Amino acid sequence: RRALPRKGYRPWRNRAIVYCLIETGMRRAAVCNLDLGEVDFAQNSVTVREKGGQSHRYKISKEGAKAIQDYLREERGADQEMFPQSPALFLPPATVVNSSGRLTPRVVNTVWNEACRWANVKHKTPHAARHAMGRHIMNKTGNVAAVQRQLGHKNAAYSLQYARITDAELQDVVDER
Repeated sequence: RRALPRKGYRPWRNRAIVYCLIETGMRRAAVCNLDLGEVDFAQNSVTVREKGGQSHRYKISKEGAKAIQDYLREERGADQEMFPQSPALFLPPATVVNSSGRLTPRVVNTVWNEACRWANVKHKTPHAARHAMGRHIMNKTGNVAAVQRQLGHKNAAYSLQYARITDAELQDVVDER
């Protein structure tokens, strides 16, 4: 039997946050810095100011974009009444007082941990979603430049970590010959 949602619980927002993490590979702080005006549903992309003040455009899956649209339709309006001037995509619930109108990294951690608990996934952080995206792109394309472009690495050496292959993976490739 499931407990009733607590006051201020935002299932549509939380779903969209998790999708932003797993479907883009963006950092937790980037999710907090996302602005509503920087979501491009026509191009399935989101642009965010990253660490160091640089803007980066992430591609997002159609499913991830739909999760954001669902949040906008179902919940954001109610929270915007409390934070009418906030440009943030993800707003804290109206029950939060003395807020800047943006989520904090701690809230993103809480949302992520709840999703992991629900999915029975242990010992994963929001940053693990970034690594999973890098590995996914490398597995699908074999292209280090694609990883670099999606994850916003300035130095391709950071993207090369996703090109590593384990001994077991190498053995499988050799055995399939």
